[in-house]
This record gives sequence, C-alpha cells and structure tokens, in this order.
Amino acid sequence: MLAPLRKGADGLIGLSATLGVIGLMLEVGVILVDVVGRAFGHPLFGSQDIVTMTLVIVVFGGMALCDRGGGHIAVDVLERHYPPLMNHAIDIGAAVLGAVIFAMIAWAVWQSAQLSQMLNLSTNLLGWPKAWFQWALSALALVTALGMTLRAIELILSGRDVRTEDGARIEDALRREDNA
Repeated sequence: MLAPLRKGADGLIGLSATLGVIGLMLEVGVILVDVVGRAFGHPLFGSQDIVTMTLVIVVFGGMALCDRGGGHIAVDVLERHYPPLMNHAIDIGAAVLGAVIFAMIAWAVWQSAQLSQMLNLSTNLLGWPKAWFQWALSALALVTALGMTLRAIELILSGRDVRTEDGARIEDALRREDNA
C-alpha cells in the first residue's frame, strides 16, 4: 500500500536533490568566474545576488535527501540504554515534529512570498523577484515535510525505517532483545 507513495516520494526527493546539485554547480561556477574576474579587475556583476538566491535552492534542495538518508544530526548517547520500542517511538515523534516544522517553514515562506510579490521586492543588483526564490524554498520545504510524514507513517504501519540500509524492522530489534 505504501510502496507507490514511497516511489513517488523518492521521485520528488530525487528531483529536489537534483535541483540542489544544479544550484550548487551554478554557484561554484559563478564564484569561480567572479574570483577570476576580480583578479583581472572585472568582477561578475550581480554575483552576490546569484550566490545568495542560489544558496536557497542548494540548502533546501538537499534537505529532503538528507532526511531520507538519515543525514541529520543524531544524538544517540542514550539510545542504547532505551528499549527498542521507546527508540521507535522517538523516531516516530522526531519524524512528525520535523514534518510539522518544515510545513510551518513552507507556510511562513509562502506568506512572505505573497508579501514580497505585493511589495515588488527584488534582489539588489539584478532585480530578480524575491518571490520566485521564496516559492522555490516553500516547495522544497514542503517536499521535505511530505517525506518526513511518509517516514512517520511507514514507521507506524510497518516498522520500516527508510533511513536504514537494510530496512530493519522494529520486530527484529524486539526479537534480538528477547534473545539477549
């Protein structure tokens, strides 16, 4: 039942990460051209605008993939002292909390984009509308929130954690605890 949802979510996460990679390559290219240009007395006009706005895509483009792979900061000092069921509940709570936070970020930035559009706010040098990048940030944050929501649902319904390479289930951990 969740397999088609996971496949769709993984597709969105992959697209999000691809946009982040493209943004990173653009950012590196702009910085390279700007630095070389500065050495010859001709810096790239608008490089600060390009780098600043592209950084939004780079950071939020990779956020969903970071969550999918379990790349966020994890403090596991007490994890080995807790029973597997409690660790499982903490994982579910963390996924739900993360989804709520990223949904709130998406909503707040969407509201900010509407204000930016109403006030016709733009970047300083190139005059690019800020709302475009705020909409992108909002969409990428929403993809992250959806990925975290699906992870929480998978943890609740099947015990499967997509962040683990082997997809270990909570039942396996409970069995190991009973045998110990």
